[in-house]
Amino acid sequence: MDDTTPLAAQLAVDAKRRISLHGRKFPRPDKTRIVTIANQKGGVGKTTTTVNLAAGLAQGGLNVLVIDNDPQGNASTALGVEHRAGTPSVYEVLIEGAPIAEVVQKCPDIASLWCVPATIDLSGAEIELVSLVSRETRLRQAVDDYLQWRIDEGLERIDYVLVDCPPSLGLLTVNAFVVGREVLIPIQCEYYALEGLTQLLRTIDMIRQHLNKDLHVSSILLTMYDGRTNLAHQVADEVRAHFGDQTLKTTVPRSVRVSEAPSHGQTVLTYDPTSTGALAYLEAARELTERAEPRRVNDNTTEEELGHE
Repeated sequence: MDDTTPLAAQLAVDAKRRISLHGRKFPRPDKTRIVTIANQKGGVGKTTTTVNLAAGLAQGGLNVLVIDNDPQGNASTALGVEHRAGTPSVYEVLIEGAPIAEVVQKCPDIASLWCVPATIDLSGAEIELVSLVSRETRLRQAVDDYLQWRIDEGLERIDYVLVDCPPSLGLLTVNAFVVGREVLIPIQCEYYALEGLTQLLRTIDMIRQHLNKDLHVSSILLTMYDGRTNLAHQVADEVRAHFGDQTLKTTVPRSVRVSEAPSHGQTVLTYDPTSTGALAYLEAARELTERAEPRRVNDNTTEEELGHE
């Protein structure tokens, strides 16, 4: 087996990643960065990206808070925090106005990583939010209060807040867009990868115009990348052609380890830290901390411009 075979090439890439990332501390931002991970398409790796980027940032020496804003509660599962029915969660924060300090839990496997869990109660929050005052800004107010509370209590500042969204554009996602200052969009390297992306960008622009002027798409991460297929290369090239400034250089490959980790209540970075998937997410986390903030995506992008007939 020479170095031109796919396996040998991947082993060489992984070896370089391990050397460059081993024990590396990531730069702290000047202020807390609040990143919403969103895509209304299901199965693109939103939750997987949220928890593994969070784990990577925390392993890089940063303080990270994950807000599980998806009724499925999969991010809570992957981080190993309690989220059975009745557990204080983001539902109490959104509907009852509970302080985040009263519901946040520490991740058992990674120091400096906290999670606001989601329980099944959150599934009814879309309907309950409709009649509440300031229904679109409740999560933002809660997060701002929590960050200030940490300062008042003499605790270390949170460096990154990552918000996991449901695969929809309802009030839960609107709250996530209003709390976030940046949006990270995971895009799978498969057919129809860009389907609906135009609508997502228009929704983000509408939120920016009416509810959150600071919101912008800062990063796009290519997931489920299979370098053996022409389709993956074509999708990656298409995304980079239209969103070159936002697209991270790192791509996340399809990985059995990444899929297995949540069943053990872990992220892939603790389940198998030397795996290709773990190294890819750790490198994506490093890139997120080091790259300059890109320009905003043009909200007038059309389906034709995204490569659709």
